[in-house]
Amino acid sequence: MEQNSLLTAFLPAALGIIMLGLGLNLKVNDFKNVIYYPKAIFVGLFCQMLLLPVICFSISLSFNLSPELAVGLILLAASPGGATANLYSHLAKGDVALNISLTAINSVLTLFSLPFIVNKAIDIFMMGDQVIPMQFKKIVEVFVIVLVPVIIGMLINYRSPKISKIMEKPVKMISAIFLVLIIIGAIIKEKDQFLHYFEQVGIACLVFNIASMAIGYYVPMLLNINKKQSISIGMEIGIHNGTLAIYVALNVIGNSTMSIPAAVYSLIMFFTAALFGYLVNRKKNTAL
Repeated sequence: MEQNSLLTAFLPAALGIIMLGLGLNLKVNDFKNVIYYPKAIFVGLFCQMLLLPVICFSISLSFNLSPELAVGLILLAASPGGATANLYSHLAKGDVALNISLTAINSVLTLFSLPFIVNKAIDIFMMGDQVIPMQFKKIVEVFVIVLVPVIIGMLINYRSPKISKIMEKPVKMISAIFLVLIIIGAIIKEKDQFLHYFEQVGIACLVFNIASMAIGYYVPMLLNINKKQSISIGMEIGIHNGTLAIYVALNVIGNSTMSIPAAVYSLIMFFTAALFGYLVNRKKNTAL
């Protein structure tokens, strides 16, 4: 499939802005929070790094997804939570500090776990040499595009919290606009086949999204983690960095079909996350 040079050129800048926005909300202490509530951090990472890929592999097989869509969905599962999870966690009365810490730690760990999980998915689902696995050079490229803007944002926040506060709102708005444009771009890129792909992967994305939030919420609750932190983990696990997944699909792997699950999921998650926030805060059903 022909590469859309405009979209692939735009993606690194868009991802950089989104990660800069994340950095503006981070402090070094956010990484130290693993000391303050290690159980919640560990459970969140366990759900994100181990349970989700396994569940996603199962869903991909159950729905008999095409190889490219299966790898694309697993690529999304291997991507960390995004800054949007922090906003939804706040609205759902979750522990936003925990969200920020999980996002920060996940973003670092994912740079190592994502290539492993995605290459394993390529080995399992793709035949022969249909797709080139993620190479070390490309992994370093992702590392730079993801972490450098985060570090810059953290430095701005450390050196001048006032400037960071001023930048925070417009960067969030720009990030939201970029996310919408990226989703639209990914859809346009596969416009001739998008409806066909949506029929194939739409339900699978919805099931994976619901499963992600359910795992993120109920596993911590079963392990006696308080409700506020469980809500945060549910949002963190259920809201993925779709921009990163689309970037990796297009610019690293070079397969536009693999970007479709991330685009579809990113559309679905805004509605399901809002419903999830409502359900866990219903006064008449505090046991949910």
